[in-house]
Amino acid sequence: MSSMHGSGGGGPTPQGQRARVMRGDVAGQRARNAEAPRVPDLFPRIVALFAPHRLALSATVVLVLVAAALSVIPPLLTQRAFDEGLFPPGGTPSLPVLAALVGLMMAIYVTSALLGVWQTWLTSTVGNKVMGALRVRLFTHLQSMELNFFTKTKTGVIQSRLQNDVGGVASVLTNTVSSVLGNTVTVLAAFVAMLLLNWQLTIVALVLMPVLVIAQRRVGQVRARIAAKTQESLSDMTAITQESLSVSGILLSKSFTQQPNEIARYEKENGTQIRLQVSQTMSGQWFFVMVSIFLSSIPAIVYLVAGYLMGNGTADITPGTIVAFTTVQARLLFPLMGLLRVVLDLQTSSALFARIFEYLDFVPAIADKPDALTVPVGDAAAGSVQFDRVTFAYPDAAAGSPPTLDDVSFRIEPGQFAAFVGPSGAGKTTVSYLIPRFYEATGGSVRFSGKDVRDLVQESLVSSIGIVSQETYLFHATIAENLRYAKPEATDAELESAARAANIHATIASFPARYDTVVGERGYRLSGGEKQRIAIARVLLKDPPVLILDEATSALDSLSEQVVQQALDTASHGRTTIAIAHRLSTVVNADVIFVVDGGHIVEHGTHAELLARGGVYASLYARQITASPQVLPVD
Repeated sequence: MSSMHGSGGGGPTPQGQRARVMRGDVAGQRARNAEAPRVPDLFPRIVALFAPHRLALSATVVLVLVAAALSVIPPLLTQRAFDEGLFPPGGTPSLPVLAALVGLMMAIYVTSALLGVWQTWLTSTVGNKVMGALRVRLFTHLQSMELNFFTKTKTGVIQSRLQNDVGGVASVLTNTVSSVLGNTVTVLAAFVAMLLLNWQLTIVALVLMPVLVIAQRRVGQVRARIAAKTQESLSDMTAITQESLSVSGILLSKSFTQQPNEIARYEKENGTQIRLQVSQTMSGQWFFVMVSIFLSSIPAIVYLVAGYLMGNGTADITPGTIVAFTTVQARLLFPLMGLLRVVLDLQTSSALFARIFEYLDFVPAIADKPDALTVPVGDAAAGSVQFDRVTFAYPDAAAGSPPTLDDVSFRIEPGQFAAFVGPSGAGKTTVSYLIPRFYEATGGSVRFSGKDVRDLVQESLVSSIGIVSQETYLFHATIAENLRYAKPEATDAELESAARAANIHATIASFPARYDTVVGERGYRLSGGEKQRIAIARVLLKDPPVLILDEATSALDSLSEQVVQQALDTASHGRTTIAIAHRLSTVVNADVIFVVDGGHIVEHGTHAELLARGGVYASLYARQITASPQVLPVD
């Protein structure tokens, strides 16, 4: 049986997880990233993100159309200003005509600017709301994923999807609607204005546009590939940061003097990130240089062609027409560049959207049935736990390896204290994972309060179970906030009552800030025994009918173990209690002890019965007595 599934009983160990991170997860994540752009129906799914904001988008469309319509008028007024105001047929400039035309142009400019401010507010609001909703949707979906997903995926990679990928499409979501609509309509309006001024010059100005579109498409494909690699590199950098700069990571690197290696690892990935960012920037730079040169050269070409047409007498072109035409063409430069840039950004961001939708497309392996039931309360079976010929193998177990649990059957009655003991890696912790359905049994059935756990609403199931594990997790928050994680509405009196029952109130009262003491990341400001007793107090606030103790004292010294054990005895009173134990001294008073070895229950009975039998339990107990003379048998 693989030791990666057993810290005394079958669960993935932190050391094993880190080893897998360093070996296989990077390669696996790279493979997943390479497949990300293949998410089907990507464009319709991106468009669907904007569906809840139809009203704001409709208002944006109206504003864009009005602004575009207004943008056609100034060039036509410019033509009139030259031909009727500055150089009228009589030869004398007409100030009244000029004043009227200039006043009208100024009014149009002011109106367009105000409409632009309103349009920017609308698009920024919509874009950020869409981005925020996407981030929450992704976070919510990840919350529904089964435990196995998180044991095989680096936390930094998950964080990167939420932060870097969603953040990477922020500008696209914020600017796309206004840029695409505004620039498209402006380009079309400019095209119409140019046609109204002179169709021959319009042909000259637009003859090379198809070449630009083809070039833009090629550049966009290159940028999309680079963007995927860039986000992959960001994922790795986030993972390295999360691993190395956490309290546990810092302690590990300092303990083994591995800071230079961690710095080198980060520096290497940072170098990759720099190279990819430069490549992404430069991949479109030459394209935009070419576009800029082409559009900037058009006025000179227009002058040349206009002179040719005027010289041949084939076109009626006035000085006002030339000035107005070049003004329109100059105004065409920025919207056309903006439109090409947005299209290029959309192509680039497709890789980011694909990575986000890839996670959203993951289907949780464990989900409630449509007709799932809540955990029954008050009947004779409430609080009972039963395994009926349960077989289980971890999803990432090597092919051909034996299952972690093989044909395991037992029943724990309501209010009973049951213990699971056995060699490391025997499958004990796996039992504690299957009861709350953190993993799904491969074969057989797990019953809770008389019902198959697959027929129960998982939230209701987990709400009925309290878990105290070997590795206590506390948030970087106050003691009170950590306790209220189990019961947000708990009063101060309830906190104190739970803390007293867990033998931790006196310790908390000795702190200057008492229950407002900040425990630090993962509770590192507290001792192991203090963290464990706060975890017990948190479970007592939850007040579940079933309590699972997974190696709850195995990492503590003898003195801390005694204090914590007293708290555990109080917590288990009146509840069905399941203890996964390495130290047999903590379970000698159990109502029934199940001995797990090689994925099977090889013995069960009371402490005295198992000692008298002289089997596996007696051997384990004898070894612990020899190794720890202070542990005395309890009659």
